[in-house]
Amino acid sequence: MKLRIKLPGLAVMAALLVLSCARCQKMNNSDAATARKVVERGFSNPLAIPAILNGTNADFSAQPGTASLGSGVTVNALGYGNAPILGPTIRINQGEQFNLAFTNNLAEPTNVHWHGLEVPASQDGYPTDVTIPGGTFQYGFPVKNRPGTYWYHPHPDMATASQAYRGLAGFFLVSSTEEEALGLPTGEYDVPLVVQDKRLEGGLNYNPDIDDLSIGMFGESVLVNGTVGPVLEVATRTYRLRLLNGSNARIYNFALSTGAKFQLIGTDGGLLNAPLELSAILLAPGERADVLVNFNGLAVGTDLYLQSNAFAGTPSQGTQSFKILKFKITRQESDNFTPPVSLMPVELLSASQAVATRKFNIGHTMEHGGMSGMVMHPLDGKTFDPNRRDEVVKAGTVEIWEFDNTNGAETHPMHLHAGQFQVLDRSGGRAVVQPWEKGWKDTVLAFPGEKVRIIVRFPDLKGKFVFHCHNLEHEDAGMMLNYEIQ
Repeated sequence: MKLRIKLPGLAVMAALLVLSCARCQKMNNSDAATARKVVERGFSNPLAIPAILNGTNADFSAQPGTASLGSGVTVNALGYGNAPILGPTIRINQGEQFNLAFTNNLAEPTNVHWHGLEVPASQDGYPTDVTIPGGTFQYGFPVKNRPGTYWYHPHPDMATASQAYRGLAGFFLVSSTEEEALGLPTGEYDVPLVVQDKRLEGGLNYNPDIDDLSIGMFGESVLVNGTVGPVLEVATRTYRLRLLNGSNARIYNFALSTGAKFQLIGTDGGLLNAPLELSAILLAPGERADVLVNFNGLAVGTDLYLQSNAFAGTPSQGTQSFKILKFKITRQESDNFTPPVSLMPVELLSASQAVATRKFNIGHTMEHGGMSGMVMHPLDGKTFDPNRRDEVVKAGTVEIWEFDNTNGAETHPMHLHAGQFQVLDRSGGRAVVQPWEKGWKDTVLAFPGEKVRIIVRFPDLKGKFVFHCHNLEHEDAGMMLNYEIQ
């Protein structure tokens, strides 16, 4: 029996009243500027690796639990399946049918959004399509996406930030025989890394103050796969690292502490045409990158780090460099691996294919008011209303969408549901499309002063979807609109 309900916006707000009211309270002894600084911990805890779940016939629940994060840190958290925090890595092949029997064992409504995947509207985790506490829902759809790194997380209206922050997220990895033929690292040498910052003092509680609701929730501790102060023992060979920024608001400028270069092989929407050699990759919340790192030539006993370098362009973060994950060389191995010259063809969309251009002002002015006086973040002058159709597009057509943050004061990673797009150009600020924005994307970052244009071909998925800022505090405070595919 399906125990799933489609609640109108006001009903969801009522169901989540406790969470909404909590957002209006100042955190005790909180200093927003201090909270945005990372405090490095000793890197001595073995990196947790999520369990693997076959996506063709799966089941799990969302449930509360007690998670041990390492270094004696234990918190109340949320997890999927048997995990006390986060969830299993779902693996499936392109073209296969995904089936998941989902149970909500939380004390609040929830759902699951398959981030980056092309799925029917009824399966996408629309903000008001929620499973009630104790309820079940059957997810099922054919996997159409290219091989790559996708992920899943909750998406209930006004509670996405809270539930994701407390632990609900997991990887969804798509493979194919074509990808396998490339001979990329597999098994223990293919490592998913979800990077998230948390406030651990007093437990993993979600009690944002007004500054957090305005700028985004930042924590002093950076976790990888739910591990604080993580260390990964590696051999002298090539590894595939799948980077996911799963934070609510923090941006990471990923690099190696040695300054060594690595090979970028995939972005949000899967593998690129060919590897790109880079020394840093800037990822906003929701974005992913597949990279190949070669530890060959390093002596056993050597330590190096995945870190976040300082970056410019935003007033609220980027001034600090900090370590994220320690790699410890513990054994000699030879794999004789050479990155392929070519990976998988990427069809490039052309601006000449577009039948329409839509422009959205994301350089908004925050509004105070609404329920319990909470902070609101408009998108193009409007805040989310599930009963409204904001944009209507036609399946199979190509459009250009422009996100204008020219007059904005904060960063906005913009995310479209229902599929992938490509980044056409950027003006102002960084002024160029970044190397890690090549290929297919589902999230694109606009710094203050920037205007970004994307090009999207809408899939043959009739129904209503959303697009929004993936700063989760902004999303929950209204920075989300509807679009309907006809």
